[in-house]
Amino acid sequence: MENNLPTTDQNFVENLIPQRFPFVMVNSIASYSENHLVSGFDIKEENIFVQDGIFQASGLVEHQAQSVALHTGYKYFLLGKEAPTGYIGAIKSFETEKLPKVGDQLKTEVTILNEIMGVTLVDAVTKLNDEVIASSQMKTVVK
Repeated sequence: MENNLPTTDQNFVENLIPQRFPFVMVNSIASYSENHLVSGFDIKEENIFVQDGIFQASGLVEHQAQSVALHTGYKYFLLGKEAPTGYIGAIKSFETEKLPKVGDQLKTEVTILNEIMGVTLVDAVTKLNDEVIASSQMKTVVK
C-alpha cells in the first residue's frame, strides 16, 4: 500500500480520527511506524481550547489523545479498514512546561509502550520549536 506521509492534507487526517470540527486537534502526520507517530497541529484563534490567545492545557491533553487516535486510524487505513472509535481510559501523568498561543505549531511524538486487547499505553511528548512543552503517559481504549 502506498505511504502517504508526511501529509498536511486536513481531510485525509480528519478521516483517520473519530472527532469532527470544531473538536479536531491534529492536522498533519510527519511520520508513522508500528510503535510511533509524529503529528502536528496549528493553533488557530477560533479553536475551542483557546482562551485570551492561549491554548489551554486541556487542549494539549486532547491534542495528545487525538495523536494516539491518529496512530490507530493510520494503522487501520494501511490495513484497508475503517478506524475504530476510542477514548482516553486513564491519564497516568501529564505535565506542561508552557502553554502555546495562537499561531504556534505543535509537534507531538507518540510512542506506543504496550498494546493489549484494545488498550494502548502510550508516552506522548509535545514540542513547540523543538522545546518540550508537555508530556504525558495515558491509556487509550478502543470500543
